[in-house]
Amino acid sequence: MRIAITGASGNLGTALIRALRASDSSIEIVGLCRRPPAAQTGGIDWHAVDLGSPDADPAVKAAFDGCDAVVHLAWAIQPTRQEEMLHRINVGGTARVLRSAAAVGVPHVVHASSLAVYAPTGAGPVDESWPATGVATSAYSRQKVEAEALLGEYQRATPATIFTWVRPTLVVQRNAAAEIAGLFLGHQLAGRALGKLKGRLPLLPLPAGLRMQLVHADDVADAIVRILDRKPSGAFNLAADVLGPAELGSLMGGRPIAVPRSVARFAVGVAYQARMIPTSPGWLDMLVEGAELDSTRARVELDWHPRHSSTDAAGELLDGFADGAHGPTPALLG
Repeated sequence: MRIAITGASGNLGTALIRALRASDSSIEIVGLCRRPPAAQTGGIDWHAVDLGSPDADPAVKAAFDGCDAVVHLAWAIQPTRQEEMLHRINVGGTARVLRSAAAVGVPHVVHASSLAVYAPTGAGPVDESWPATGVATSAYSRQKVEAEALLGEYQRATPATIFTWVRPTLVVQRNAAAEIAGLFLGHQLAGRALGKLKGRLPLLPLPAGLRMQLVHADDVADAIVRILDRKPSGAFNLAADVLGPAELGSLMGGRPIAVPRSVARFAVGVAYQARMIPTSPGWLDMLVEGAELDSTRARVELDWHPRHSSTDAAGELLDGFADGAHGPTPALLG
């Protein structure tokens, strides 16, 4: 089997490469990213491709030609202040991947979507049938919704192709700590400071009503390997258990203090406008309003069970923050 992976050098891409190698050493891997690692490790056929470039189609088609599946992981999160550029990379890049896969006849396309596609809900866990209309104030959410809409268009236009998409919660691992700190906190030093506070924070201010789920990159990679093997179509939620204020307080060693959402949003907005953080208020809206995921379909149809709890994944990430951990390849946006 020959598999092409976009965003192959990133957080989830590196985990997927590990999982594919562990499942079958004979699998041929084609890795696409903007700047391939200097060391051509693992026998991967690396291609330097900027999916946001209007001139990238020939290179993408050449990389996909002869592949049994394409796994589209590439996605840019920053700079949030340049939404037009992000749209060109993310939505335009997804269109380019789908167009190129169709042009060379790739039989299976797997797309990394997100819980961000779901409409806000005050109810309990939602399955894959919940409306995928997103959180209006989040550019990330809106673009994920657009990307899924493109997937639906190609699914209807090319019925012989299998389309599968995963909707994970926040994907983390220790080796991505430096990358995640840079994307969401603005600097690795901020991540180190946060990591050092693990178990030592007397009070933990949290937006009122916050409940969140994480999922380890290795667990998402495991689900994708199962998808490549079983070839189901449609959406799959991927999430571990829920972390509420009590669990987050225990993790950080502090007593959780509920902060009114309006106050939390105002504070994030001020810090964002002052360029103290790269994270816009839309991210807070998505975090607080985002759906809690029910992963029953993945558990039943893929026999998928996350090996890492949300607490374990969060603890690993915080330890990585403290150590400035990073993977063997540069932290790239795609």
